[in-house]
Amino acid sequence: MTYIFLQHYWCFIVALLAAILVFLMFVQGANSLIFTIGKTADERRLIVNATGRKWEFTFTTLVTFGGAFFASYPLFYSTSFGGAYWLWMIILFSFVLQAVSYEFQNKLGNLLGAKTFQWLLVLNGILGPLLLGGAVATFFTGSNFIVEKGNIVNSQCSMFNDQCSMVVSRWANASHGLDALLNLWNLVLGLAVFFLARVLGCLYIHNRVDDKLLHNHDQIIQPLWRSTWLFLGLFLAFLGHILTCEGYAYDPATGVIFMEPYKYLHNLIEMWPLLVVLLIGVVFVLFGILWSLTHKEYKRGFWVTGFGTVVTVLVLLLLTAWNNTAYYPSTADLQSSLTMQNSCSSEFTLRTMFYVSLLVPFVLAYIIYAWHSIDKKEITLEEINNDHAY
Repeated sequence: MTYIFLQHYWCFIVALLAAILVFLMFVQGANSLIFTIGKTADERRLIVNATGRKWEFTFTTLVTFGGAFFASYPLFYSTSFGGAYWLWMIILFSFVLQAVSYEFQNKLGNLLGAKTFQWLLVLNGILGPLLLGGAVATFFTGSNFIVEKGNIVNSQCSMFNDQCSMVVSRWANASHGLDALLNLWNLVLGLAVFFLARVLGCLYIHNRVDDKLLHNHDQIIQPLWRSTWLFLGLFLAFLGHILTCEGYAYDPATGVIFMEPYKYLHNLIEMWPLLVVLLIGVVFVLFGILWSLTHKEYKRGFWVTGFGTVVTVLVLLLLTAWNNTAYYPSTADLQSSLTMQNSCSSEFTLRTMFYVSLLVPFVLAYIIYAWHSIDKKEITLEEINNDHAY
């Protein structure tokens, strides 16, 4: 195992966790539709309890993704999570609202009423995918930060010296990440992720909630149609943009970062197996959606589209880092851009983590077992009216 192999390996692991997180955003997508699909109080509780069985998976994956990024690429973690903290704090706060809303909406003594907490779930269902999608888009569009690695080895620095700084990376303006929302393409991808989450949310409700418990099948089909068209339009626009724009290339011999026309298109062509995987992912996404729309009794579209989502997002994220690409570009100082080589942990750390990662299949097996056990019992009106339901 060479150092370069370990860098690519951990880039793949982090990208895979991010792709799984996007898939698990079906929880947020379904919650954003609580008042669109749920026409009565019982229908809304059915949706809340359907997603309430899975929300911990999303939150845990988000934390695991952050932990893996911190361990393998600490300079990214300190730069993004430390510099763009307003963006990340809003994301994390929306997830805190989600947890509180599930636990307290039907508790005794709730003076705000169940509907208030359901609206907070809707808020998380909008902000979570939108802001996470916008944050991911900065891997293509860049962020406003400056890295000063010389501060790490400056022998003149001490806690008593006011003339130097031990800060390695800093944000170049006072927005601390909120400026990402001013970039049109960040918003385009953020909205695409939001509508994809709604698509997956519709398919999940169709998979887990019996149509007989809803007033009619169109309560799911109509928002599925709308979300599908909006997602496809936004996603194709963003994909077309990144394949035709300049990208952030990295010269491994000199360490110099430069702009290369059609960089991400070149990455797809030069790493052609990723292109094949991307096409497979897109086919699975479209098949799962379209088959569910045209066949009322088909309920496995959630899994087909979910698989396609993971595969597609994985490829897009790998395009930002593999093949000598700066995965976290700086718009304030091009040479401050982060690559796998200049931002990763030591070889010893990556190698040790590699051996620990061999336990991942056992963790995945437990997750599959837990998911299957949770879904053994169908969601019924009788179940949601007991004291243990959300």
